[in-house]
Formats: sequence, structure tokens, C-alpha cells
Amino acid sequence: MSREEVFERLHEIFWDVFDDEDIRLTDATTSDDIEDWDSLEHINLVVEIENQFGMKFTMGEVHEMKNVGEMVDIIIERATK
Repeated sequence: MSREEVFERLHEIFWDVFDDEDIRLTDATTSDDIEDWDSLEHINLVVEIENQFGMKFTMGEVHEMKNVGEMVDIIIERATK
């Protein structure tokens, strides 16, 4: 799975979770960049990403992700295993 494919799928997930199709993700996107991205929405987002990509993040991964780019790296790593 390419980085572009992951970003395409993540855009759909973010748009759905935050009900905002104006969201544009980059590697550097963080919760500070999306108005409604609070701790509750973070849980909803992680669950939806796990469901859509058929994977589970570890608690350590969830805690250590600093931006969308790190999330994409983990997804790609898992997809190649």
C-alpha cells in the first residue's frame, strides 16, 4: 500500500469522524490543526482507522504518535508484514 493510498483512505476517515470534508491532511497534521480533535474524538478516530485498515494499534503507538505522518508510517509498516 502506497503512502498516497493511505492518505486517501485517511482523508475519508477524518472527514467522516469530524464531519468536515475541508480537512486536508499532511504528514505534519496534529490534533492542534483540527478544531474538534479532542480526546474523545481521538478514540473514535483510532477505532475507525483500526476498523478500516483491519489492524490494531498498541497503546504505546497511540500514545507516541505525534502527527498523521507517524500514523501513516505505522499503517504502511503493518500492511507490509
